[in-house]
Amino acid sequence: MQIVNARLRQRPELYRIEISNGLFTDITAQDSPQTATAEQLDAGGKLICAPFIEPHIHLDAALTAGEPSWNQSGTLFEGIERWGERKPLLNEADIRERVLKTLNLLIGNGVQFVRTHADTSDPSLVGLKTLCALRDELKDKIDIQVVAFPQDGLLSYPGGDKLMEEALEIGADVVGGIPHFEYTRELGVASMKRVIELAMKYDRLVDVHCDEIDDPNSRFLEVLACEALFNELGSRVTASHTTAMHSYDNAYCSKLFLLLKRSGINFISCPTESIHLQGRFDTYPKRRGVTRVKELNEAGINVCFAEDSIFDPWYSLGNGKLLRTLDFGLHICQMMGYQDFSSALSLITDNSARTMNIESRYGIEVGKPASFNLLEGEDDYIVLRNQGDVLLSVRHGEIIMQREPSRIVTPPWIG
Repeated sequence: MQIVNARLRQRPELYRIEISNGLFTDITAQDSPQTATAEQLDAGGKLICAPFIEPHIHLDAALTAGEPSWNQSGTLFEGIERWGERKPLLNEADIRERVLKTLNLLIGNGVQFVRTHADTSDPSLVGLKTLCALRDELKDKIDIQVVAFPQDGLLSYPGGDKLMEEALEIGADVVGGIPHFEYTRELGVASMKRVIELAMKYDRLVDVHCDEIDDPNSRFLEVLACEALFNELGSRVTASHTTAMHSYDNAYCSKLFLLLKRSGINFISCPTESIHLQGRFDTYPKRRGVTRVKELNEAGINVCFAEDSIFDPWYSLGNGKLLRTLDFGLHICQMMGYQDFSSALSLITDNSARTMNIESRYGIEVGKPASFNLLEGEDDYIVLRNQGDVLLSVRHGEIIMQREPSRIVTPPWIG
């Protein structure tokens, strides 16, 4: 495959890109636009971008909103209750059907890498087993990392620690945690130490639902970051949500950010879900309840965006469009300057690749797998502003999704 007249992020020139045996073999700037031959793909001056990444989603719960009842309060904790009612109805066929539908949504919107959490607060571990099986079956179509996630607590849920080890033995890629949901502060701290211990024992990554609460006294992030620092695991550790940070005072954050930067841990924010779930106990002023994405980014700390849920007990919308999440996230986090816009796609591409530890096989560089999206727009800003479609998604040199550009027909009286 050879592509001509392509734009690359942060570069003004047009490029010719050659692909052979599923790898990028040459990327050369063009002196001028070229007329494509029948054997070439004409990008038409549109943006070639590394594939989108969904670094935080719950595929085992996707498409279950309202089953058997709806989350009426909109709170995180009622969502957990509603999911607790749905869990007894889980079986392999049910999970497979919903996961495949959700993955089709994601692939259709340019996503080629997914990190999904699987609830281990279930003695059958049917969700985790099914997701690990699908990960292996679909590896030629999409990359999936499975997080062993103790939804009801690693140490507070009866047998939670044993189930976590069983999940890692089965083959989960990532160790999860939820310290703010443990019964006590002491159990939350102990759970963070245990998560790091298990990650080292089984040589796994870490991704913790950390301080997903409005409580300014929920400060397990400092424990996770400290354990990551002391055990030199920073780049392999991720703190998801960290919404309590929105309620921390600036004096504490000034100290916290020093630790976060030294630790080297990653952050995932799920802005549409967080702004929906958090601040539910406020009247006015009402907190946004989203972590300090702008400040983390400006401090050089790796942070990325995720959708989190698609039609489940915590969030009854969602459609697999990460460009929607990016658009909302920039608004919510007040990242509305031109510099924010001009590098916006990094929040759903490069930063996410770093979080998932896949940088060695990700990106548009000679010698790396030829996986990319062709976007309707010339640069990050235009794609973001117009919410441009993903026109083409190529994985290892093979087209996996293609759509025609949208076309608006205007009435004749418009000049």
